[in-house]
Amino acid sequence: MFRLDGKVALVTGASYGIGFAIAKGFAKAGAKIVFNDINEDLVKKGLDAYAAEGVDAKGYVCDVTDEDAVNAMVAQIEKEVGTIDILVNNAGIIKRIPMHEMTAAEFRQVIDIDLNGPFIVSKAVIPAMMKKGHGKIINICSMMSELGRETVSAYAAAKGGLKMLTRNICSEYGEYNIQCNGIGPGYIATPQTAPLREPQEDGSKHPFDSFICAKTPAGRWLDPEELVGPAVFLASEASNAVNGHILYVDGGILAYIGKQPK
Repeated sequence: MFRLDGKVALVTGASYGIGFAIAKGFAKAGAKIVFNDINEDLVKKGLDAYAAEGVDAKGYVCDVTDEDAVNAMVAQIEKEVGTIDILVNNAGIIKRIPMHEMTAAEFRQVIDIDLNGPFIVSKAVIPAMMKKGHGKIINICSMMSELGRETVSAYAAAKGGLKMLTRNICSEYGEYNIQCNGIGPGYIATPQTAPLREPQEDGSKHPFDSFICAKTPAGRWLDPEELVGPAVFLASEASNAVNGHILYVDGGILAYIGKQPK
């Protein structure tokens, strides 16, 4: 039930980080991996990383906000690899800017990549899924699908919208045996978050590191590999009756009010 043998899985923005970990996990479960990124350098970096892990992946240069480019990529994947069975909308950005200092253009850029992108890519793969009578779409949501925080107004707006897009795809295409669910990662130890985990000059923990560990019942940052099991579940036949659900893989953050100060 948890195997993905022969399935074609497209993971967007999967040259590194969370997308890479999920794609690598899909490959171990038997899937054929295709991914995209925004430029040739990132795609090459991803291909080298997959090869080092023994994964035969195909990479494509594509901007997920460009509908024509996405349609062309999906057509090329169908020709070269096969019809897409599994889509993971992982590509995204965040801009940490106080809302009163953020320009409308900066806000729109985050919305365009983090919300319009998943709409465009999902729209491109759904017709073939409808024709085949099955499909799995997994949207990478966020704690910010449920919670607000300083400086992330655009990101929270986009991820809240992505949560509702997930539920609407479920509502609109469930009758075609297409399941659309989301994964809401907690705070993940990736190269992007490494500066937030580095000790201060006096050897003490970074304030944000202390904050996250105090807010997470697990008391630690999570590893990208800890998203693999949930992702394989949502991509496999084991989750055929799970639709429109956001699975928060957060170490318990949403259940916890936080540690009492000493």
